Amino acid sequence: MDFAYDTRTEQLRAELMEFLEQHVHPAEAVHAAQVAAAGDPWARPPVLAELKAEARRRGLWNLFLPDPRHGAGLTNLQYAPLAELTGRSPHLAPEALNCAAPDTGNMELLAEFGSPAQQERWLAPLLSGEIRSAFCMTEPEVASSDATNIATSIRRDGDHYVIDGRKWWSSGAMDPACEIFIVMGKTDPDADRHKQQSMILVPRDTPGVTVRRGLTVFGYSDAPHGGHAEIDFDGVRVPAENLVGVEGAGFAIAQARLGPGRIHHCMRLIGMAERALELLCRRTTERVAFGRPLAEQGVIREWIAESRVRIEQARLLVLKTAWLMDTVGNKGAHTEIQAIKIATPAMAEWVIDKAIQAHGGAGVSQDTPLAALWSQARTLRLADGPDEVHRSSLAKRELRRWAASA
Repeated sequence: MDFAYDTRTEQLRAELMEFLEQHVHPAEAVHAAQVAAAGDPWARPPVLAELKAEARRRGLWNLFLPDPRHGAGLTNLQYAPLAELTGRSPHLAPEALNCAAPDTGNMELLAEFGSPAQQERWLAPLLSGEIRSAFCMTEPEVASSDATNIATSIRRDGDHYVIDGRKWWSSGAMDPACEIFIVMGKTDPDADRHKQQSMILVPRDTPGVTVRRGLTVFGYSDAPHGGHAEIDFDGVRVPAENLVGVEGAGFAIAQARLGPGRIHHCMRLIGMAERALELLCRRTTERVAFGRPLAEQGVIREWIAESRVRIEQARLLVLKTAWLMDTVGNKGAHTEIQAIKIATPAMAEWVIDKAIQAHGGAGVSQDTPLAALWSQARTLRLADGPDEVHRSSLAKRELRRWAASA
């Protein structure tokens, strides 16, 4: 394994750092002010459109897609340090580069499983940043950590499908630019438990679709994801050609979608932790308590040293996972994907927590990005599968090795 950055990655890193320093970081306060002035937590502030136009002009666009027909053609290993940089400003940078969830996963899904007509109608405008999308899998009435529990009905009726059910935590759906929902539901409740589900495309303006409310995350709108909605599907009819892939392929498609999404989240989490550590060091160097700078206090130095160790450990594991995904595929990297999904959010949450503590009251206020960073890190211990599910699955895989040898 060689994790040295190649020439193209180094060039993109330099260009991205310049873009972040000159445009994104200065825009953070502007973004917050524009959202507050709009009076709508899910509003589209004008500064975001300006950032997207500048990023596209610089060629910093769709960096996440390895398929050169649709994206930058980067490997996971090449994209990892770039995604890390965007994690330093997770509310602005990913979307500015058209690399924000859930659109990234939805674009990957459509690029791999969508029909040519679906790609032309929905993938093309997503790639150009003209529209946004939502992913509708989780449901309020079932334990959605087990995706086979999904109860929403997708019933064939002639040359249409009829959808009935309720979804929540439908990421992206509160964004005014969201025009398409990718909905997971059951087409055959009597089939094998992993082949009961299918995925279907539902335009937002389809009759029977009701967006009931937006869900906050620790009080935040989680605007970079376009918010998270609770949605009713009541007798929603869409053409049969809106089915993604074939009936019964929904569970497999969901797993294929979640693999890259999990590592992208982990890449950005490292950037979030790096920014928190930077803020921790700046704050404790400048502040004096009990006659000397906070940075000279032993407990603070322990936090700083431990933060650096934890960040480096997580980064190496993420890079190894990216390398494996590039060389042996997502299935071959399954163990490592689960490992980073367990370790990286916990690492970032710990580092950010120490930065908050060092900032005192400022750390939990809107005057620093730390509270928002912490909420994202904590939420990612649930999103894309809770820690407990990944730990259980990882332990089973480990035990199988020894059972086979025995």
